[in-house]
Amino acid sequence: MLQSKKAFTLIELMIVVAIIGILAAIAVPNFVKFQCRSKQSEAKGNLKALYVSQEAFRAESDTYASIPPIAAGLVAGTASTVVNSIGFVPKGGKLRYTYNATGNNISFGATADASSGAIADAVDEWTITQLNDLKNTNNACD
Repeated sequence: MLQSKKAFTLIELMIVVAIIGILAAIAVPNFVKFQCRSKQSEAKGNLKALYVSQEAFRAESDTYASIPPIAAGLVAGTASTVVNSIGFVPKGGKLRYTYNATGNNISFGATADASSGAIADAVDEWTITQLNDLKNTNNACD
């Protein structure tokens, strides 16, 4: 009597590989976009904190402050990131953005710039003003 052996055919295996390839082609771009947007939350959160620091400084000094650039790649909270007149310290493990702020008696502007290639080697820039107007001027996630 002949026994039938149970196994997958080559066609069945090729169909499974093709389905996995299609799913990967759909999932990978969505994952990359999600990852980029999660990195942008660093810029949004830190610029909002910078806005609060500027307003607190203005309440005491009647002027907005200018701070030297806080470079991307630094570890947040180190001595090199806390030397500014408004007490702004970016949050996060390793900074992906360079933060810069300029101010005078009536206005200030601050930027978070990732053009150094920290986010997918693309230009990503955020700005905020004394009106708490947060904008993404160059979006790396589109």
